[in-house]
Amino acid sequence: MHKKGKFFKTASVLLSAVVMGIYGLTGYYSSRLPATITTDSATAVEFARYPEISCVSLKSPVTANASLYPSASQATLSLFGAFPVKNVEIREKEAPTLIAGGTPFGIKLLMDGVMVTALAEVEADGAKTCPAEEAGIEKGDIIRLADNIPITSNSQLQEIISGSAGRSVKLTAVRDGKEFTAFIEPVYSKESRSWRGGMWVRDSIAGIGTITFINKETGEFAGLGHPICDADTGETVPLSSGEAVPVTITEAKKGEKGIPGQLCGKFLTADVLGSLNRNNSCGVFGTLTQECLTEVYSGCTEYKMGYSQEISTGKAHILSTVEGETPRLYEIEIESIDFSKADSAKNMVIRITDNELISKTGGIVQGMSGSPIIQNGKLIGAVTHVFVADPTKGYAIFAENMTEYLCG
Repeated sequence: MHKKGKFFKTASVLLSAVVMGIYGLTGYYSSRLPATITTDSATAVEFARYPEISCVSLKSPVTANASLYPSASQATLSLFGAFPVKNVEIREKEAPTLIAGGTPFGIKLLMDGVMVTALAEVEADGAKTCPAEEAGIEKGDIIRLADNIPITSNSQLQEIISGSAGRSVKLTAVRDGKEFTAFIEPVYSKESRSWRGGMWVRDSIAGIGTITFINKETGEFAGLGHPICDADTGETVPLSSGEAVPVTITEAKKGEKGIPGQLCGKFLTADVLGSLNRNNSCGVFGTLTQECLTEVYSGCTEYKMGYSQEISTGKAHILSTVEGETPRLYEIEIESIDFSKADSAKNMVIRITDNELISKTGGIVQGMSGSPIIQNGKLIGAVTHVFVADPTKGYAIFAENMTEYLCG
């Protein structure tokens, strides 16, 4: 009797340990799996990264996103088909077929207003003051109106301030997405012989990036995989209008530990590839001219886009141009995948393993952002950031995050 009781006690402890283990595993997977999944077929949802996870049941349809995803449904993901892990929304939508980019392009943006990049004191009547700061203006603010006049350039704002003769100038600005009004009292600077507001502003920005993909049906394209931010404020540049122009890569400055490398290029401003109409957390977006679409990208390789759940750790390739004008495939390793989508531009950690690319650039360099990632014959993402401490490694974005901003 004593032995039988001991047996049941041991079995009970083991069963409790198993239950706790399963509970811990389901919690582990639940925190790593997304709340929404987009797929070609809702009845065959599988995670390449987690083959032990499967979709075991589809429930009632979802109507909140009916216009975009008419076949959306609730579903349950399970571990080994037996232990429920998470309830998710399954969105059924055919993955697009896209032209792979990998080509560099010049970015010329005009801001929607002007961005305050710095505040500065002005000496007037023997004293130093900063009218902008006193009015409540901060670095990073976007000034849209001055005395109810739309501001499109630095020179226009300075003209209004210098022509104020010291009277109060009403500024309409935006901070953290919220509009506010400030009244600035310009002071007269004997040094510059003009009325000053005590702030530096920027109205445009330029740089080099890489085109990720093109929708050949509409001419729409996406690049960078991350927003264009102001170098001084770190804020996303609000886009008024912009152009994509051809670039010739003249040099690849090799990256080293602690020092990011860079692609250097020359803008061919006589030509225009297309217009830019959006700058957000997933990249820059625009539309190519019909001439560019026909002459530059006609006949280029097309890939079906791979949804995030189709991506696995391991071997993949990036398509990038680090010299000349023709993009090349270089081998990489996908080291980890974050399905939570907490940061839309940092979904994967990748590592450059191609010795030829490492010898040329040291790994990932500025200007390579947007280089498409190919795995198992599908376009799955784009390079976005480099790790300064190790230029062979960096972040990448899911391609499906970027395609959400295409209209076609």
